[in-house]
Amino acid sequence: MAKVKPADAADQSDGQKKRKKKKSSGWWDTIRTVIYAVLAAVILRTVALEPFNIPSGSMIPTLMVGDYLFVSKYSYGYSKYSLPWSLPLFSGRILGGEPERGDVAVFKLPRDNETDYIKRIVGLPGDRIQVKEGVLYINEQVVERQRIEDFAYIDKYGHSRTTDQYRETLPSGVSYNTLDSTSLGSLDNTQVYTVPPEHYFAMGDNRDNSLDSRVLSGVGFIPYENLVGRAEFIFFSTNGTAEMWEIWKWGKTTRGERLFTGVN
Repeated sequence: MAKVKPADAADQSDGQKKRKKKKSSGWWDTIRTVIYAVLAAVILRTVALEPFNIPSGSMIPTLMVGDYLFVSKYSYGYSKYSLPWSLPLFSGRILGGEPERGDVAVFKLPRDNETDYIKRIVGLPGDRIQVKEGVLYINEQVVERQRIEDFAYIDKYGHSRTTDQYRETLPSGVSYNTLDSTSLGSLDNTQVYTVPPEHYFAMGDNRDNSLDSRVLSGVGFIPYENLVGRAEFIFFSTNGTAEMWEIWKWGKTTRGERLFTGVN
């Protein structure tokens, strides 16, 4: 005689199958959501905005060590350096836009095409750039600068310091602050640099403490293709005196006055 499975046992078996199917579906939905989120983040970083942090003082006072900022990838169009890991899917630039004099730009260091640098574009293709006694000249014309209040800061040893600060104004009308404590520094009197076609000349705003285009063997002229994007605004800033796990110190170490300020 054939045995008939009890109805409640059959219902229980069906319920278990449904729960397993629902659990499996739930795991897949979670994995799919994570994949979509990662893809969206990669696309956003590639075509729109990419976050960068400032590890050195070469752009003080405009950018401080510990600033976190967004760089617009669309400002200058796209090259292989716009892609994750600089994938060589194409050469040159597409949808290209040219930087303007005075832009604060992120670029790949020409000598290795890997390291991210951030400096201010002061020379365009064909320009003649020179620094004499700490003063910038573009095409033999002096770039105006005005002495303003000293810049006060805390050095890496915790000591209070001040240094000479200037308000510099480019021929285009773009103004920004620079630091220059001496006119006798190693980069305060330079040769004349003629910027080649499709290249740019960039300098740090902290003129005595910046490895930039003035050092041809270090940075030199920046190829158009190496431009990554234009610095837009600071979204976070910390003075670096608290570790990531020291949550209770975050309030004191955050530079609130710098949050969501534009980069000029």
